[in-house]
Amino acid sequence: MRPRRLLHSVLALCALAAFAGFVALGNWQVERRAWKLDLIERVEARVSAPAVAAPGTEDWPAVTRERDEYRHVRLQGRFLPDLDTRVASASELGTGYWILSPLQQQDGSLVLVNRGFVAQGQQAAPVPPGAVEVTGLLRITEPGGGVLRDNEPEEDRWFSRDVAAIAAKRGLSGAAPYFVDAAADTAGSPGGNGPVGGLTVIRFHNSHLVYAITWYGLALMVVGATVLVIREGRRKGQRR
Repeated sequence: MRPRRLLHSVLALCALAAFAGFVALGNWQVERRAWKLDLIERVEARVSAPAVAAPGTEDWPAVTRERDEYRHVRLQGRFLPDLDTRVASASELGTGYWILSPLQQQDGSLVLVNRGFVAQGQQAAPVPPGAVEVTGLLRITEPGGGVLRDNEPEEDRWFSRDVAAIAAKRGLSGAAPYFVDAAADTAGSPGGNGPVGGLTVIRFHNSHLVYAITWYGLALMVVGATVLVIREGRRKGQRR
């Protein structure tokens, strides 16, 4: 009987550990869901808020994705001509390119502005001359490359909006660590054949509730399996 009791004790400990682990994972997903919902609410508040001045050079080191991305900002300065960068991507208009153009502010600092999207085979309108005001959403740099391909700076082929790499390729110094997605009606985004601004997609993957239910369900299955094993053991004991 001792080996059987020892086996039952080991199985009980394993079941207890599995139950505790699944419950902990479920609780973690519940916490993640609360964090994600709070993030979505904060981002929606930023997008709908009135435009504020984009972070200046003294604030650049403190710019973070969680605190600043999708903030509604305003820039003033002059576009530098003939320095557009085409970044391969897709939008609701199909496949094509984002057009990133450097805007020089009054203090000499530079911010890359995503003026909008042009379809494959189309040319972007040139940057407007003179002083302009740009409004749009602050975006954090995308280093390295896209989902499927890495950037190829030496070939001037881009699949993500890597601010530092693009600035280095264009010989630009003093560029902000972020870029700005221009609004549809902002200077430099004329619409029509392009570039078309205001196409920023704000979407957050939020399946934490499904994951939590899955983990809690597994915990209940462990309880059910344990009860069945105990009952079966008792029945065998009574037969003996």
